[in-house]
Amino acid sequence: MLHESFVKLFWHCFEDIHQGAAWFHVNPVTVKRWLSGWMDVNPMAEKLLIIRARGYLPDDTRWTGFRIDEERCVIITPEGRRFSPKELDSMALRFDEYHWLKRMYELDYVPVRSNIVTPLPFRGGRRVKQPQSDTVTKEKKKMYREKIKKRANRLP
Repeated sequence: MLHESFVKLFWHCFEDIHQGAAWFHVNPVTVKRWLSGWMDVNPMAEKLLIIRARGYLPDDTRWTGFRIDEERCVIITPEGRRFSPKELDSMALRFDEYHWLKRMYELDYVPVRSNIVTPLPFRGGRRVKQPQSDTVTKEKKKMYREKIKKRANRLP
């Protein structure tokens, strides 16, 4: 990062040198040296400043437009909706309850399947070929159950 861009970004994110020094966990003298150009900026400080300016979210295409409001402790969507941590925590529970009630009362329950393909994250100069997950497909589960049944039938 160039010195001028670091200075602009620093003053965009912080109101005074002491606030920035507290956030970087350095002395105010160190921040003054970085801003004056007398000393090179620590590369980790540059990365932390970029992360703070972006709103703590990863540099991934799926997070484009999202940001975090540090003072209110909320995630802001590109449409302007605000979600608190408690609201996000309860969202999955509400979704499950909704589908459970529809199933229970047989209210034209049709599970929603999304065919939207989100691009895979960008990792180290190339895109990931397959998502990294620990989930097992239905076919593998079925084969596993069949093998267990065969073993149980063979045992006396």
